[in-house]
Amino acid sequence: MSDWVILATALAGFDHAATAHKVLTTRDYLARPELFRGARPNIINLSRSYSYQSRGYYASLLAAARGQRVIPSVETIIDLSARKLYENAIPELEDALNKGLAAQAGETPSRLRVFFGTSADPRLERFCRLLFDWFRAPALEVTLKPGSWCAIPRIALLPFAKLDSDDRDLFYKAMARHTARQWKDAKARAPARYSFATLVDPDEALPPSTIDSLKHWSRIAARMGVAVEPITRKDLPRLANFDALFIRETTSISNHTYRFARRAQQEGMPVIDDPVSMIRCTNKVYLDELMASNGIPVPPTVMLIGPEDFSRAADQLGFPMVLKIPDSSFSRGVSKVGSMQELKTLASAWLADSEVLIAQAYMPTSFDWRIGVLGGKPLFAVQYLMAKKHWQIVKHDTGGKPLEGGFKPFTLAQVPPLVLDTGLRAARSVGDGFYGVDLKETDDGVFVIEVNDNPNLEHGVEDAAEKDEVWTRLTNWFIERIDG
Repeated sequence: MSDWVILATALAGFDHAATAHKVLTTRDYLARPELFRGARPNIINLSRSYSYQSRGYYASLLAAARGQRVIPSVETIIDLSARKLYENAIPELEDALNKGLAAQAGETPSRLRVFFGTSADPRLERFCRLLFDWFRAPALEVTLKPGSWCAIPRIALLPFAKLDSDDRDLFYKAMARHTARQWKDAKARAPARYSFATLVDPDEALPPSTIDSLKHWSRIAARMGVAVEPITRKDLPRLANFDALFIRETTSISNHTYRFARRAQQEGMPVIDDPVSMIRCTNKVYLDELMASNGIPVPPTVMLIGPEDFSRAADQLGFPMVLKIPDSSFSRGVSKVGSMQELKTLASAWLADSEVLIAQAYMPTSFDWRIGVLGGKPLFAVQYLMAKKHWQIVKHDTGGKPLEGGFKPFTLAQVPPLVLDTGLRAARSVGDGFYGVDLKETDDGVFVIEVNDNPNLEHGVEDAAEKDEVWTRLTNWFIERIDG
């Protein structure tokens, strides 16, 4: 059966010669679920209306319930039902629109029709791709307000029935290009039940997993019927061609990694890291409050909003103390201060960029525990040793490549029970995904330093004790959620 199924309210208005894929009425799709039982086609919903409780709405809703990919998804239909639901996308879209218009002279239309991320205006190629990244829909109509800065008052789903003959010619060509994008060539993907995308940045200095480690995972996954394919930030338009997403770049809610996570979630794909985990884990203020509310021990902590909090931090924590920017990662944006003057100098500088900082009691140890947790269960355990002549596991201010300490792997059975239990409780309070919980084991007890949503998983390091069981369980986590 074809990978693609086209839904149209009335087949008489659709040119069957324009596609090699199966065309079906929306009514038949809704009323005859047995047509695709046991199959997972990609659905293009071209219904006459997408309004709430219309046949078009229910087609997208039931496609999701049947485990089939559909464009537009119900989430996209809802997002585009009111400007307040999509206005967060407008600044980025207007920027791309105006850059495209400024690059080449020409008249600015009052409306723009975009089909599968393309339009008749070559100036707006990048804008149209970005629009499709935000809102995956067969046809969109963008209302434009020309001026020195062209504004976007409205974005709306455009039903196929409202296209004129010229628009339909463009639409059919765009649909043919879109549906021709295969997941892999037939020979490469024949043995694989599933295809996983792995988001990587080949130029990242300290990636959570190197390409070599991901190749190791790929070999293990292949034996389980899974094809693993690396993708980059340019591949967002084809993300829906995969069954799952594993993000192996340093995550941030302010860059493309968050958009990839959100898009995967919208497509109903299992994703590591999911958007909620990214939001929670990338902010140390939130984590500190979350741990405290769940009774999980953390170092004594003081929140710094302004200079008036410096003395309170000194009184409660003493010196030295550790100062942190809330969204720091990989030991960056984390510093030890040894006096009130150092605290004032560094905190004042950081508060110019971040309205909130946190200060924590300094807990000197020769190593940090890292407990890897997947789906609420322990995955691996390792001790990261402090970098030479440094108080952290990574030393960044070396004038060159960051200096890392060594590591010591442990089987899960070798981990002290209190360390393992505390790590599991911390991860479970965040979510059901993949987390790396950093802990300090001291004479006063075990304390959670942070929960990472994007933990390292390096072949020969994190998997050194539990071996390939780590990668096997990771693969099964995705498969179990795909199979539902």
